[in-house]
Amino acid sequence: MIPPAQHYDKPALNENDLIERYIERGLTITDRNRTARYLRHIGYYRLSPYTIPFQTDRTTHSFSPGTTFDDILNVYVFDRQLRLLTIDALERVEVAVRAALSNTMSTHGEGEAFWYRNTSNYQNCRGYSTTIKRIEDLTERERQRIPSDRGEQVDRLHYPDALAHYLDTYSSPATPPSWLVIELLTAGELQHLYASLAPKYRKTIARELNLPDQVLQSWLKTYVRVRNICAHHGRLWNRFLGVYPVIPKSRTVRWLNERSVFDTSNPRALERKRLYPVLVSLQSILFTISPHSTWALRLHSLLGKYQRIPLNALGMKANWDSDGFWQEAFEAGS
Repeated sequence: MIPPAQHYDKPALNENDLIERYIERGLTITDRNRTARYLRHIGYYRLSPYTIPFQTDRTTHSFSPGTTFDDILNVYVFDRQLRLLTIDALERVEVAVRAALSNTMSTHGEGEAFWYRNTSNYQNCRGYSTTIKRIEDLTERERQRIPSDRGEQVDRLHYPDALAHYLDTYSSPATPPSWLVIELLTAGELQHLYASLAPKYRKTIARELNLPDQVLQSWLKTYVRVRNICAHHGRLWNRFLGVYPVIPKSRTVRWLNERSVFDTSNPRALERKRLYPVLVSLQSILFTISPHSTWALRLHSLLGKYQRIPLNALGMKANWDSDGFWQEAFEAGS
């Protein structure tokens, strides 16, 4: 039975009050001024999820004996470095998807440079309508920003972006070529555009990454979720992502040699709901788009640096790096 909703009446506390709360709950504070500085510039609320593994009681929030503020801070710093490493791989994959989509559609789609205006390139009219409206909105917004008197443009060789240059230089078509348009879309819009294309084009684009279409569709959805977490400085460690990448069944997809790591037959299996399958999927694509990337080595180095942080909070096992998949990635990047 769900308990009745309550009225929230907890008061805001300053740094000293928050430190006293930590101490009352059993946390060791060796330097109050330093702790206060971190609370001031990071925030008690942002640090709170990192305290959970160190608590012996989730109701009283009591800490395990000997737990220090530095223990919590180390997990926070680790998560920040993990986030930066993850967004680094996401950036490479996103750029590669943009390029594959742009190249494929502008050379094979109906309408060439302006293929996005042709309904035959889409799976249905809804995808077409959504794409066209977004592009027209972006174009019109930029058109409103362009000075009506060209004399106001101090340096006509310098434009804030390529869209402004197109609109100030060309009178038609009203919207720019696809390779410019693709760069204007957000990651979420890019994912929706890919999903809305006709199947034959999706398959061609996915092949550029050595993936089946359905796998790429699934992974892109997860990447948008993870990218948003990273962009808002959210926590990747010890959380369920909410959008999970499909575990590929095809042996043509580069994946862990030990495929039973993620129990796809058990919907309650926790490993595949955490970050690890995302990390594997990113490396799978990096094998294709950046064969000699050092990303896997940097991941290995980061996890080795913070050996006290439990890997199961990421959905990983202690011997994760012994799998031939990762061994190949380490060798390729060395």
